[in-house]
Amino acid sequence: MLEKYVNAAKRAQKADLVLKNATFVDVFTGKIRNGDIAVVGEKIVGTGEYEGVKEIDCTGLTVLPSYIDGHVHIESSQLSPEEFASLIVPRGTTTIIADPHEITNVCGIAGCEYISKASKNLPLDVKLQLPSCVPATPFETSGATLNGKDIEKQIKNDSFFGLGEFMNYPGVINSDPDVLRKLEAAHAAGKVIDGHAPDVSGYDLNAYLSCGIATDHECGTGEEIDEKISKGTYIHIRHGSSTQNLGNAKFITKENMRRFILCTDDRHAADLKEKGHIDDALRKLVANGLDPITAVTCATLNCAECYGLKWRGAIAPFYLADLVVVDDLKNFNAKFVIKGGKLVAKDGKPLFDTSKRYLPESVLNTVHIKKMTAQDFVLTLKGKRAKAMTIQPGSVITGCEIVEVESKNGDAQVAGTDLLKMVVVERHKMTGNIGKGLLKGYGFKGGAMGITIAHDSHNIILLGDDNESMAKAANRLKEIGGGMVIVDKATGEVHSLTLDIAGLMSSRDAESLQRDSRALIERAHAMGVKREYEAFMSLAFTSLAVIPKLKLLDTGLFDVEKFEFTDINV
Repeated sequence: MLEKYVNAAKRAQKADLVLKNATFVDVFTGKIRNGDIAVVGEKIVGTGEYEGVKEIDCTGLTVLPSYIDGHVHIESSQLSPEEFASLIVPRGTTTIIADPHEITNVCGIAGCEYISKASKNLPLDVKLQLPSCVPATPFETSGATLNGKDIEKQIKNDSFFGLGEFMNYPGVINSDPDVLRKLEAAHAAGKVIDGHAPDVSGYDLNAYLSCGIATDHECGTGEEIDEKISKGTYIHIRHGSSTQNLGNAKFITKENMRRFILCTDDRHAADLKEKGHIDDALRKLVANGLDPITAVTCATLNCAECYGLKWRGAIAPFYLADLVVVDDLKNFNAKFVIKGGKLVAKDGKPLFDTSKRYLPESVLNTVHIKKMTAQDFVLTLKGKRAKAMTIQPGSVITGCEIVEVESKNGDAQVAGTDLLKMVVVERHKMTGNIGKGLLKGYGFKGGAMGITIAHDSHNIILLGDDNESMAKAANRLKEIGGGMVIVDKATGEVHSLTLDIAGLMSSRDAESLQRDSRALIERAHAMGVKREYEAFMSLAFTSLAVIPKLKLLDTGLFDVEKFEFTDINV
């Protein structure tokens, strides 16, 4: 093959494919260049003037290296890997660093195997990370557990590219033996380790990074970003559905720009379909004033270098011919997408078939709860003052407020107030655990809503102002095998969306899932959920016990800052 590369590169023979009359971004020098781009097999062999067996006229268009998503949970799209690819590849993303943390918390290693096998034969490179924190903390009930011994065994598997985001930063800082065993196993296997360390600084940050953790996607301030970059960390700029920090781009300078990479983390089907993927992040970053070549470099070369993806992320000889041809560096509308030298998408449409989807029994029928009644949702308080969770729009950080609550017949009364009952029902092992709390300011009224997506152990999260409606919601989730549900108390109607794969994802096609998902989300807003919240996905993070401040687990109310359970009563 090298002989063919050489002959085509020096124009002794035609290239397999040539992008003619191209304007392209040179991410190495930060310049815009002009010329043909010659491809042989899956590699770029040169730029200049070339003839190809096949040619694509790029006059008036701009060619970029295709995008790399530096950190994503496919499960959060609510789509199968095949349908996920059908939405993001036509947008220009051809490589993802995928952490199957969500499905592994439900199904164990079988979940990883499902993602891996379902991703085969797609024009999308899925670099699979072995989830590091299953469960994220020892304080909740998950469907599976991966301890240090398990990580030592699995991380050697060639199907795993690295170790997923290490959310248990207290365990690292406090030298938990099992935590350190996981990290040492990753290093022994020569695998990259992703990070997750919100608000960690100073000597604690030194301790965390001394274990060879490479990235962070939870930065909140310029000071935090500067310190982490100064200590060698790559910083993800995140563009998810409910969690976004594109504003962190204002801290990019010409001196530090090579340490920023783009990711989506958690982005659901409706946003992928309607707004886009990394391309949407790029257009928003540029609209907000970031230099477009800098933005493109963050989405390509920076990410490739961070994760050791050799010969990827640039337009140059011997680099992989993963390319996206866009209208311009403002709108980033993809006209053509090339993966490994082959045209795989055109005008926003995939040129590959996803109708045959891999679906093993090991990831189905994962909701195991008893039939629930209104009595299960009685919330007994000792007095009139209690702790209530609040949610910061666009963030996974939650707050804690002290509120006044009236009770009647031993049950907190929230109807007609700015409070809702919130519960987390364990759904993996039939323990009967029900964590109970209060949520302030969400806006929903007149029934109940619930979801089986609950980071990171993925129990059932329910909220409402009527016990009977909450019971109906829980029972419907069991009936459909997981998903999203709304119960309207006034009409008695139950509206739901089935997520049959681990209670997280759908085996349906992206088009119909996106349509029905959007309809249910709009129904939630019509019942009062404030538009500043992503109706269901904002709820999904209220049990994430590694992000401050107050969270609700199936085992009770949890103070993340103190890393211990707390009483709802004040």
